[in-house]
Amino acid sequence: MGRMLKQWGLVALLYSISVSLQAHQIKAAITTVLFNPRTENIEVMHRFNLHDAEHAVKALFDKQADILDDKTTQQQFADYVSERFTLLNRQEQPLGLKIIGYETQGKFFWVYQETEQPPALTGLKIQHDALRDLWPSQVNTLNVEGVGDVKTLTFDGNATLLEVGFNSAHH
Repeated sequence: MGRMLKQWGLVALLYSISVSLQAHQIKAAITTVLFNPRTENIEVMHRFNLHDAEHAVKALFDKQADILDDKTTQQQFADYVSERFTLLNRQEQPLGLKIIGYETQGKFFWVYQETEQPPALTGLKIQHDALRDLWPSQVNTLNVEGVGDVKTLTFDGNATLLEVGFNSAHH
């Protein structure tokens, strides 16, 4: 009986450690690049774990920075993300994204950008360095949707500029 109790105690301890680790920085973000046929815009939605964003703004801007309640900090973080995310055509000309908003939603901080879809776009070159300058272990996953099958790119390690091609010119 004592041995079984020790085993359950160990299981409970390991579980509580894993739950506590999950509450800390995840060092991962998800971005969706959506070709919206209705608006003919390319819409970009960046989703960061709020816990990571909280740590980031304190390291990047000010130890008192508050991404939860301070609109100035939220705008600073959105600008930071925007400066480190670039969409280029295959000739490496930037597509001119603009920030259209940001918000906290549950456990996430979202940054939204968009640009008009250029005619006859055959692919994209993408740079996504948000938080990777702060944490080298940061992984930014990006999904391109609305042009055939979903295409996924992963920015980790030394990956700084990745490319995705489309089967035919997209209008």
